[in-house]
Amino acid sequence: MGAHEDRLKALDYAYPEYIPVGVGILPAAWMKYRQDLDELVRQHPVLFGETAQDRDYDAVGGTYVTGNHVDAWGCVWSNVHHGNESIVTGHPLPTRAHVRRLEAPTQDTGFPHGFMYLRLGDLRGFEELMVDFGEEPPELQLLIDKVLAYNLRQAELRLASMPADRTLLYFGDDLGMQHALPVSPAQWRRYLKPCYQRIYAPFVAAGHIVYMHTDGHILEIIPDLIDCGVRVLNPQIRANGLDGLVGACRGRVCVDLDLDRQLFPFCTPADIDDHVHEAVDRLGSPAGGLWLKAEINDDVPLQNVAAIFAALEKYRGYYRT
Repeated sequence: MGAHEDRLKALDYAYPEYIPVGVGILPAAWMKYRQDLDELVRQHPVLFGETAQDRDYDAVGGTYVTGNHVDAWGCVWSNVHHGNESIVTGHPLPTRAHVRRLEAPTQDTGFPHGFMYLRLGDLRGFEELMVDFGEEPPELQLLIDKVLAYNLRQAELRLASMPADRTLLYFGDDLGMQHALPVSPAQWRRYLKPCYQRIYAPFVAAGHIVYMHTDGHILEIIPDLIDCGVRVLNPQIRANGLDGLVGACRGRVCVDLDLDRQLFPFCTPADIDDHVHEAVDRLGSPAGGLWLKAEINDDVPLQNVAAIFAALEKYRGYYRT
């Protein structure tokens, strides 16, 4: 059975042969470790397939390039660390009057990371957006409506170009902070839940599978995301806690667990083995419901990178009989 079939079986609780696992390696890590990292990758064809091709370790594109970048909405993205993602430093809607004058882009950008909630903050700036949620002026709903209308057009276009068979669709929007939601759960349900419901609804109705990546603390709204049609949730273990994710997700939604990126730079290889073992033991089951994901940046020591690869290969067969 292939990796894709295992993913489908895991999200359907249909007893996959292996726990699906994946690794993302950021450009900054390739730039730092180069041939040493490539050699590690070649040692793990189960994770990476056959990777004998030549690799340009300095290949970086888009907003991962040092400097400033302007997106279709007029947000300015700044990057001071070549090979890592930029952050938005220039917000085109500093006042509510600017919100009233906003016109959405005419070009179609699809669903980049941060397509709904984060886009509100990119446009207004985090502090101004939080003031809006605190005071609830009409411009808050106006801004949400304009961004939602744009996203509904993107959904319509994407659905029209998709095959008719069951397709896994990836969406990403970071809804939480380190220890809490940025707004109350009640406000999230009032202002933002309807957006995700409407965006995901046509894909769900067509029989496709909604996968949602979302960083930060989201425990209180996980049931709402399930209501919105999310079938695979990609949360962070550090921001939510393993106990919290077990309580909110196990048996209710398939979890593509974002293993602890805040642990990887500072722990030992043995700690990594323990971390992955505990996650699989607590969140997994023979029926499925769990995928595992690890992201590698240039702050992770190479010996820990090797330990991550080894642990994923080891524990993906945890429930195999």
